[in-house]
Amino acid sequence: MTGNLHLWLLPALPLAGFLVNGLAGRRMSKSAVNAVALGSVTLAFLWTLRVFAAAHGSTEPHIERYFTWIESGGLSADFSFYLDRLTLVMLLVVTGVGAIIHFYSVGYMAHEGGYYRFFAYLNLFMFFMLVLVLASSYLLMFVGWEGVGLASFLLIGFWFRKSSASSAGNKAFIVNRIGDFGFSLGMFLMFLSFQSLDFQTVFAKAGGAPEATLTPIALLLFLGAAGKSAQLPLYVWLPDAMEGPTPVSALIHAATMVTAGVYMVARSAPIFSRSPAAMDVVAVVGLGTALFAATIGLAQTDIKKVLAYSTVSQLGYMFLALGVGGFAAGIFHLMTHAFFKALLFLGAGSVIHALGGEQDLRRMGALASRIPITCATFLAGALAIAGVPPLAGFFSKDEILIHAWQRSPVLYAVGAFTASLTAFYVFRAVFLTFYGASRVSEDAGRHLHESPVVMTIPLGLLAVLSVAGGWIPVGHWLAPVFAGTAREAVIGHGLERGLMAVSVLAGVAGIALAYWMYLVRAGTAPSRSRLGTLVENKYYVDEIYSALIVRPLVAVSTRVLWRGIDAGVIDGAVNLVGRESLSSGELLRRLQSGNLRSYAGWVVIGAVAVVAVMGAWMAR
Repeated sequence: MTGNLHLWLLPALPLAGFLVNGLAGRRMSKSAVNAVALGSVTLAFLWTLRVFAAAHGSTEPHIERYFTWIESGGLSADFSFYLDRLTLVMLLVVTGVGAIIHFYSVGYMAHEGGYYRFFAYLNLFMFFMLVLVLASSYLLMFVGWEGVGLASFLLIGFWFRKSSASSAGNKAFIVNRIGDFGFSLGMFLMFLSFQSLDFQTVFAKAGGAPEATLTPIALLLFLGAAGKSAQLPLYVWLPDAMEGPTPVSALIHAATMVTAGVYMVARSAPIFSRSPAAMDVVAVVGLGTALFAATIGLAQTDIKKVLAYSTVSQLGYMFLALGVGGFAAGIFHLMTHAFFKALLFLGAGSVIHALGGEQDLRRMGALASRIPITCATFLAGALAIAGVPPLAGFFSKDEILIHAWQRSPVLYAVGAFTASLTAFYVFRAVFLTFYGASRVSEDAGRHLHESPVVMTIPLGLLAVLSVAGGWIPVGHWLAPVFAGTAREAVIGHGLERGLMAVSVLAGVAGIALAYWMYLVRAGTAPSRSRLGTLVENKYYVDEIYSALIVRPLVAVSTRVLWRGIDAGVIDGAVNLVGRESLSSGELLRRLQSGNLRSYAGWVVIGAVAVVAVMGAWMAR
C-alpha cells in the first residue's frame, strides 16, 4: 500500500465538530448545530470510503507517522496510525453506523434541552473511537480507550438532573476503571517484556516469547476488554447505562464502544493465540456471559433493558469466537451485530418516542398498525438477531458456533441453547410491543404516531444492512490479517449442514415458544417461581456487589480514611499547628506593650544575656 491516505482527517473531522458545537453551539441555531455535527461525521464516512477504495486490495498494513509523541528513557512512542483490513472494517462500522445514528438523533432529540451539547458529545465520542481504531500502538489506543469512556460517562449522564442518570454515568465510569487498570498493567508488563508498545514490534517479538510471558499479558489485556465490553463480572454498568438517550444506547452501548474490547483482543491475536490458557479464559468467560445475560433478558420489562442484556449476551458470543480461535468470525459478528442491534435500539427509541416516553413492555401492545414502519424494521432486526436465514445474524452466529463445535461440542451445545434464549426474549419484546391486545395508557394513546422521516429513514437503512449484511464475505477478506493466529474451522459439509440446521431450529423454537406464551396464551397469568423471581431480580448481583464491595468501601472511606486519617490525623495536625501559632502570637503580642520603660528593660536584659554568653564562651 503506497501513498499518503491522510488518515488524520478521520478523527480530525468529528473533533472539529465537537470544538465548534461545544464552544459556540449555545449561540447557534439547531440547523447550524446539525450542519456541523452531521456534516463532520458524514465527511468522515465519505473519507473512509475513499480510504477503503484505495486500500482494500492490499494485504500489507499501511502506517502513517506524524510526529514523535513521547521520548523518555527507553520508551519511544510515535503518534502514528495503522491501517489494515481489520481497521477498515472497524472504520466502516464506526463512521457508517455512527452517521446513521447522528441523523436519527436530529428527530429523537428535537425537543430536548442541551441539544448542542448532545451533538458535541457525540462528535467527541466519534473522535476518540476513531483514535482507538486507528492507533498503531497500545499506548495511543489507550488514549482513545479512555476517551470513549469519558464520552460514555458524559452521554449516559446527559440528563444530569435525573439522579438515576448521573448515578448510572458514575457507575459506568467506576466499573470501567477496574478494567482499565488491568489494561494499564498489561501495557507495563508488555513494555518490560518487549521494550515497546508498538503493534509491529510487539507482535514480531511475541512470536518468539515463551507462553509464561504472554499469558499474564493476555489476561491483563482481557481484563480491560471485559470492563469495556461488559463481560462477567464487570457487565453491571451496561444495563444501567440505558438511562442515557436512546441514540446513545444504539451508538455507544450496542454498535461501537462496547465492541472496543472485542477489537482489542482481535488486534492482539498474535499474543492471545500463543497462550492456550488465555484463549480458554476468553472462551469460557464469553460463553458464560452470553448464557448468563440471556437468562436475565428473559424477564426484563423495560424494552431498553431487554436489548441491553441482549448486547451483553451478544458480546459474549463475540468473545467465544475469539477464544476458540475464530478471530474473523468474531469481527464478522461484531459487524452484523452493529447493524441489527443499532436497528433494535433505534426501533425501541421510535416506540418510546411514539408513546411519549413509555418504556414498559406491559404498557404496550397492538402497535403494529399504528407505527407500521417502526414495526417492520424492528421485526427485521429481531429476525436477524434470532439467526433466521438468510438475514445477517444467521451467517455470523453460525460461523461462531461451527468454530465452537470444533473446539468442543459442549461449547456448541451451550451456544445453541443461548441462541434459542436470544430468539425467545427478543420476540417476547416484539409480541408484547406490536401485537396482541393494547395495553397502552389513554394518555400515551392520544398522541401515538409514527416517527418523522428523519428517524424512519435510518431505521430503513439499518434494516437493509441487517437483512443483507451477512452476505458480505468479511471472514474470507480478513484471513490475511489473522494468518498464523486463527484456527481454521474445517469440518465436513454434511456435519456443517447438520450444525447449521440445529442452530436454526434452536432460534425457531425460541420464536415459537414466545409466540405461544405471549400471543396464544396471552390472557393466562404465568405462575411465579423462585427461579423466575431470581431471574427477574437479575440474580441480585447488584445487591451482592453493594453488600460485599460498595458499602464496605464506603464505610472504610468514611470512618477510616475520612474521619480517622483525613479529619483526625491530617486536619488534626494542621489545626494543632494553627492553635500553637495562635498561642505563640498571643504571647508575643503581650510583649509589644508600647511602654518605653518596658522596652528599655528588655534591651538591658538582652544585653546582659549577650554579655553573659560571650563571657562564658571566652572563658572556655
